Amino acid sequence: MQSQTSPEGQRPWQLRLFDKTLKKKQKLALLTRLLGPVKPGDRLLLLTNGDNNGAMNYVLRRSGGRWTWGECEAASIPEMRKFLGEPVVHCVPERLDFPDATFDAVVVIDVHEHLTETAPLNRELFRIVRPGGRAIITTPNGDLRKLAVRIKDRVGMTKDTYGHVVVGYTIDQHKQMLDAVGFRAGASGSYSQFPTEMIELGINLAYVKLLSRRGGTPAQAEAGPIAPSSGDQVRKVEKTLKLYGLIYPVCRAVSSLDALIAPFSTGYAVAVVGSKPAQ
Repeated sequence: MQSQTSPEGQRPWQLRLFDKTLKKKQKLALLTRLLGPVKPGDRLLLLTNGDNNGAMNYVLRRSGGRWTWGECEAASIPEMRKFLGEPVVHCVPERLDFPDATFDAVVVIDVHEHLTETAPLNRELFRIVRPGGRAIITTPNGDLRKLAVRIKDRVGMTKDTYGHVVVGYTIDQHKQMLDAVGFRAGASGSYSQFPTEMIELGINLAYVKLLSRRGGTPAQAEAGPIAPSSGDQVRKVEKTLKLYGLIYPVCRAVSSLDALIAPFSTGYAVAVVGSKPAQ
């Protein structure tokens, strides 16, 4: 298992970024609640699509069970493997390379919004989940009426900038898609209300429009990630990350205002559980 410190005695960049995240920590809290207690013998899969440097894998691994890691973007895999000290499987959403009824639970983080068709992936999830098992799926909220969605479009941070085919899916849309392939849609939740979404937008906007252009052309920056996703990219913005660390307590305080809004509004990201009927 990967040590929490690098050979230079510094905490790995993946965990240093995670320490200062807002939205990913909210995502983790919701996933942990929906996943519930994990038994030592449970077999679990985490499936991601590019916006994952391995930190989410690292923290979910602490919940117990026997985890398998799947990633749809091949470029992310080498550093994830090195950080986790475990294999990471390159996955094709339309045909997941796992036997039938392999997993007690599959956690799918922000994959569906990258796909032209979601049904093939959902059918594959149903196939690889054992009878009585579950799939837990997260995506951005697909409600186009929400204010932050319109603000993102206005400042040029469109779905294309994020590499998405669609903005996202609502809870009801997920439930319909899960029901259509045989799951029984059940528990759900959301996270990231307007305050957190605006902070995250500011961070992504600064990186895409300013920081990632250093040493490259504007076209290269526009085609790149919305946040540092490799050790090299982190090193290039190290000074800016240190500055952000100083203002992080303020950002966290603003993000805490989400709690005042959450009882009255679905957040800008959603999660839904689908259960496979026991045979």
